[in-house]
Amino acid sequence: MNLRVVCRFIGIIVLLVGASMVFSLVWALYFGETVGAFLYSMAIAFAAGAALLWFGRKSEQGDLLRKEGMLVVGLGWLLSALFGCLPFILSGIIANPISAYFETMSGFTTTGATVLSDIEILPKGILFWRSFTHWLGGMGIIVLFVAILPQVGAGGKVLFKSEAPGPSAEGLKPRVRQTATRLWIIYVAISMLETVVLRIEGMTLFDSLCHTFGTMATGGFSTKSLSIGHYDSTLIEFTIIAFMILAATNFNLYYRVLRGKRWAVPLDAEWRIFMGIMVAAILLVTLNLRSHAIYSDLASAVRYASFQVVSILTTTGYVSADFDQWPSFSKLLLVLLMFVGGCAGSTGGSMKVIRVAVVFKRGFMEIRRIFRPQLTWTLKMGGKPVSDQRTAVILSFVLIFVGIFAIVSCAMALMGLDLATAVTCSIASLGNIGPGLAGVGAMVNYADIPLPGQFILAMCMVLGRLELFAILVMFVPSFWKE
Repeated sequence: MNLRVVCRFIGIIVLLVGASMVFSLVWALYFGETVGAFLYSMAIAFAAGAALLWFGRKSEQGDLLRKEGMLVVGLGWLLSALFGCLPFILSGIIANPISAYFETMSGFTTTGATVLSDIEILPKGILFWRSFTHWLGGMGIIVLFVAILPQVGAGGKVLFKSEAPGPSAEGLKPRVRQTATRLWIIYVAISMLETVVLRIEGMTLFDSLCHTFGTMATGGFSTKSLSIGHYDSTLIEFTIIAFMILAATNFNLYYRVLRGKRWAVPLDAEWRIFMGIMVAAILLVTLNLRSHAIYSDLASAVRYASFQVVSILTTTGYVSADFDQWPSFSKLLLVLLMFVGGCAGSTGGSMKVIRVAVVFKRGFMEIRRIFRPQLTWTLKMGGKPVSDQRTAVILSFVLIFVGIFAIVSCAMALMGLDLATAVTCSIASLGNIGPGLAGVGAMVNYADIPLPGQFILAMCMVLGRLELFAILVMFVPSFWKE
């Protein structure tokens, strides 16, 4: 393990986190707020980043191999949250370091779980930083790192593959830096469009930016305690629905559209399954809400069912209604959607649609093999065969994901949480969703979770965002050997 090259890359990431605080500093100055917390935080991050760079100054550009790349990604995310939580601590907004780390990890991993209440009274600079961490983490801190820094060199491919969401990291261009750059250009362009649309629909520029960050990153932090429900606007809700769907769609498909393949999105097998699950869930929740007379008319039932289904399925976690008061069937369906998530290559979290589809197809194939063992079966997605090796990796991921969920749920229950809270806070953190049920429901937060539980859930967040392996590999003894 070449620790010098690891330190060099992590040093640059820490510097990038510190530099990104300047935008929040500008908003704090604009609103006439004190800026000491940001200045001190930036100074600490710059000093730490410079020290790491100095230690790794003698490393070669091409020294970054697969093991080092995975370590850079894992430690890079853990340290980004560590330095990113400094403004919360130094401003006194969140005094406890564990809670501050939880809040920041929730931001960077686009989970959207919070320990804060009375959001409107918080300083605007802090609110902007809180939302901006979403936007940075949505497309990926490391992907941005690869896109803007030419000195990454051959190691960029290792970093990109270690952070890219989904069971495959399909590139848009032969050079990984070009791929990362194009992904960020598309991400920025769609973000700008949503900001303009929300501004036209009545939000302030500040709120438009913050809610865009939460939408495009499928994160869910809002500048309002009632989240999107604060605006009580059908137009705003359906605008955010549209952009949540865009954010949870494979960004590689948008590049293909720009290259002239106009039907790349609707022809994609995973996207069709994703939309099918979404439409079916909206229909079922709508019917369930109407059958229990939760809303007085069909239009309202469709409106609120559509927003919450899309918000949970895309792992955004915005709230327009207190779904914790809905019938048991609707709540159960939302919890099941938490395990699915968005498409591979999107900013959505959880297991991803492609993995869920492969697991179900493989299960159905094995059932048919029982009564027709003489035939050779090939698992296909979108008409293309899925190799046994890739299927094995997907099945392993799903097994580990469910296993971690079960273990963490038990740990939360041991801390005294009720069943609904323990189960849903675990999947909401591991799947990067945010709100759950009961004690972590739509209208409450994670402040009452014991501090050890907050730390465990923060680790679940980064495990889910990096799709398990980039973090778990660090606990394998042979990983650290030469």
